[in-house]
Amino acid sequence: MSLSLIEGVPYHIDNCEAYVGMPLGESDWMSVDQTRINMFGEATEDRNPLHVDPEWAAENGPFGSTIAHGFLTLSMMTHLSSKGVLQPAGVDYAINLGFERVRFLAPVMVDDRIKMLCHLLEVKPRGAGKWRFKSRCSIIIEKTGKTALNAIWLVLFVNMKLSGEDGQSSG
Repeated sequence: MSLSLIEGVPYHIDNCEAYVGMPLGESDWMSVDQTRINMFGEATEDRNPLHVDPEWAAENGPFGSTIAHGFLTLSMMTHLSSKGVLQPAGVDYAINLGFERVRFLAPVMVDDRIKMLCHLLEVKPRGAGKWRFKSRCSIIIEKTGKTALNAIWLVLFVNMKLSGEDGQSSG
């Protein structure tokens, strides 16, 4: 995983506004295999054969194999962003506030590898020790280079010490 740093300005909550309009980084690649697709189908009770039945999808589907659920791809954004691609240093936790826009642009085929790219669009203070980040996040498919998903993601970051919450701050 890589995080682009502005020279001399670490990606920290104290100076994150310097990153507005900048790419934050990209995740590592992760594989979307049939087991993951099947487990998501079971968890959501979405057992559409285009996703969970490889034989049916090969014979009847438009893609020649199964594809990941769009919502599976969307749900992987949390994992893909978990190691610093989105969250700056100096915060203790994040709360997902939702999305302003989500677009599914290309199917993620079974066994494709995906990664996420993030660009920071806006940072707004939301009280002591709290900031709302607006980021443009894209899920890219390794094999084709296509964008599978584009979303504007809103996240609230909290520094517990600065917000007055109990517990230890990550500094």
